[in-house]
Amino acid sequence: MEVRCTRNCKKKDKQGRCLAEAISIEETGCGAFIRVPEFEPFRADNVVIYDKAGIPSVMVRFSRVTDNDLFGGSCRPHPAFVVDGKVYDEIYISKYPNTVINGRAYSLPMTKPEVNVTYDEAVNLCRAKGEGWHLWTAAERGLIANICHKNEVFPHGNTNSGDWHGDNSEKGKTYDRGYKTLTGSGPATWNHDHTPFGVSDLCGNIWEWFAGMRLMDGIVEVIPENNAAADIDMSKDSDKWVALMKDGKPIRINAEDGGLKFTTEESGMDYDGCEWGDAEFEFGITEQMKELALYPGEPKAYLYADTEGERLPVAGGNWYDGARAGVFYLCLGNARSHSDGYVGFRSAFYGKLDSEV
Repeated sequence: MEVRCTRNCKKKDKQGRCLAEAISIEETGCGAFIRVPEFEPFRADNVVIYDKAGIPSVMVRFSRVTDNDLFGGSCRPHPAFVVDGKVYDEIYISKYPNTVINGRAYSLPMTKPEVNVTYDEAVNLCRAKGEGWHLWTAAERGLIANICHKNEVFPHGNTNSGDWHGDNSEKGKTYDRGYKTLTGSGPATWNHDHTPFGVSDLCGNIWEWFAGMRLMDGIVEVIPENNAAADIDMSKDSDKWVALMKDGKPIRINAEDGGLKFTTEESGMDYDGCEWGDAEFEFGITEQMKELALYPGEPKAYLYADTEGERLPVAGGNWYDGARAGVFYLCLGNARSHSDGYVGFRSAFYGKLDSEV
């Protein structure tokens, strides 16, 4: 660790760095010594973007990568960067779960995350911000989960009524005498990359809706590439939904016999859950499943599925989920009309900023 002297010290070099052979300092520094910050005070991928109402959101920029960059797949761009046939160099994900101001969604620190919203309400609150804005998607969530898996860094979060179940010294700021925490109020380990500049609160606190994936009678269906980010029809009967395929057959989740199994065989209707590490796979995990984080990237995180009717996804978990929560935690068990005090959402953005036009 590098230490700089702040007084008239003879044990320093021309740059002010301490040359003492042995020193002792506390977290806040002591005597003539202070800590040099162990993180960058600024990082260019944290940006503020204004919507059509002129209100800012704090966003994290992700630059284009390929499947090969993330998990040794093909050299095609990860689908998060492909919208309506156009390949984008960058996308922007809300740094924080969103709050709502005047009927629009915003990513702001130290705010109460919006809850009690249905899937369609979340979609509309994001689209109301203007062109390029959308409810974050299965492809974008898959991108972040794959980055975490590749780097072997997984976000902690509010999984124990205001703190992290793995270390109760990691706390966020609770509100309304409850167990939920204000956005971004936890330590840096509650961000996806364990730095102050990462995407916050992806593990625990509140579940988050995301667009572009669903179960339809047990079949895993998606809006291809990142087209769920576009202003398209994602209603129950839309023809934009297509099944994930393996060897010409739709990929299904079987929940009949306890636990969950990815299969191409037809099965009955049921509901179950298990750790990702205990999920069964009748076949090798496909590249498309990898792109969408449909694999045991975080083995202790949970997967739930209801294979009857249309079921829309939420991710991350909430404030009492303990070890089940995580960036890979996925529940495919809710109707699009579902809303509750533990379900919220976050927006994302694609397109050029005004300064880049």
